[in-house]
Amino acid sequence: MTDSALQGQLESIADWLFDSQSAIAFTGAGISTESGIPDFRSPGGVWSKNRTVYFNEFLSSEADRYEYWRQKSQTHVEFEAASPNAAHRVLAEWETEGKLSAVVTQNIDGLHVEAGSHNVLELHGTAREISCLSCEKRWPADPWVQKYLEEDRVPNCPDCKGLLKHATVSFGQALPEDVLERSITLASNADLCFACGSSLVVYPAAGIPEVAKRNGGKLVIINRTETPLDHLADVIIREPLGSTLSQIHQFYMDRC
Repeated sequence: MTDSALQGQLESIADWLFDSQSAIAFTGAGISTESGIPDFRSPGGVWSKNRTVYFNEFLSSEADRYEYWRQKSQTHVEFEAASPNAAHRVLAEWETEGKLSAVVTQNIDGLHVEAGSHNVLELHGTAREISCLSCEKRWPADPWVQKYLEEDRVPNCPDCKGLLKHATVSFGQALPEDVLERSITLASNADLCFACGSSLVVYPAAGIPEVAKRNGGKLVIINRTETPLDHLADVIIREPLGSTLSQIHQFYMDRC
């Protein structure tokens, strides 16, 4: 694609954003790679180097709980060191300006919230908190990870002695129903949906942009590689997310 063709697409997207009354963003791992957080699915990522600990294994096996905490402690270091990038900040700015209703994210890194977005629906939970599976109390993750590393054993809830787990959705664990329902409602009412940095293969989360498109919204896919929903998109951009959203934002501001 030529520079002029790309600019024309970005200007069109800025026009849609300017006219929009109910835009949403759907984000995946690709929006956080520019913050130094690797895509876990890529070669060399966590999932390629470690075995999957399924939710039922976590519940039933002390050894599997230890393996779960060992893996999570590795990724915790990356999350703690990461900061929001330009793409996160642009989406937060659009929400502040009343142009973005919500961010629906597959990510567990918490960077949307750190960037200043308030209406963030975390479909797969957040790795920045630890939750008790019994009493449902939550705490910041870092002290519990440090406790695990120092003692080399899986901690239990100090209140009810229940199992402690990162507040994320594991394989075999259901997505939070209320978050999924709110996301579908927002997508159903969206007149514009940005699908950013997602391969759009993990369902039911990946169905959110599809809901928006099938209910009359425009769909913009910004992703490095092809996705199963490309045939539904009004525009597909294969450029880096930070610079792409920043350019759209500048074109949008020129219209204000």
